[in-house]
Amino acid sequence: MYYHTNSPPCKIYLSQKIPNAMLPLAQLKKELKKLSNPKQAKILRKFFKTGKGEYGEGDIFLGVKVPIQRKIAKRHQELPLRDLEKLLNSRIHEQRMVSLFILISRYEKADKDKKKEIFDFYLKNIRGVNNWDLVDISAPKVIGDYLFGKPKKILYQFARSKNLWERRIAVISTYAFIRDGKFNDTLRISKILLVDKHDLIHKAVGWMLREVGKRNQKIEEEFLKKYHTKMPRTMLRYAIEKFNKRKRRFYLKKRSEKK
Repeated sequence: MYYHTNSPPCKIYLSQKIPNAMLPLAQLKKELKKLSNPKQAKILRKFFKTGKGEYGEGDIFLGVKVPIQRKIAKRHQELPLRDLEKLLNSRIHEQRMVSLFILISRYEKADKDKKKEIFDFYLKNIRGVNNWDLVDISAPKVIGDYLFGKPKKILYQFARSKNLWERRIAVISTYAFIRDGKFNDTLRISKILLVDKHDLIHKAVGWMLREVGKRNQKIEEEFLKKYHTKMPRTMLRYAIEKFNKRKRRFYLKKRSEKK
């Protein structure tokens, strides 16, 4: 979710005097555009694989850093859903990210009915959640949180989707369950995704398995003992990252012997 570069910070923002009143969609876009950093944007286009045939093909970056995007989002908390929908359907990455920051903040403060409305809005506009940082910042906090204690059929549908980002949403959403000590859905969805071809799914599944292991290593190892030989190497390496050196070598060696 976090990315760092050596580009200088956007000092323009720190000197701006913007009133705390609700600002229109046009003003939000204007703020982002004014804070654009071409050098940073070039780095991000490469980092998020926006070239032809890559997973982020066509994504447009302004080069506004994440902490500044968060500050802009705080100034626009009252933006109506119809405007958030426009932002989520934008080709500009920072506009989609700011929309999600606002949505997450609103969700966290919402009552039961409003949470349902935001959950439904997220699903309706899910095609705008189309890069790994957008998924990782929002899926556990909206999809995962809302589905806690509820039927999770939608996650299993996503896990079998042809769409890369829906598959990533499926497993990353379970982070909300992991944090509460519930691991079953993470393990079941990880099993579905064991043979996924995409590196971003390998990393996501390995990450979630590692999070399970942080809380209960025995449960993670029960899963690994069954499936580590079937896992892509990247998935396994992410999953065992916190194990001691001897255990890491054991799992990697066993996997190699089975190939």
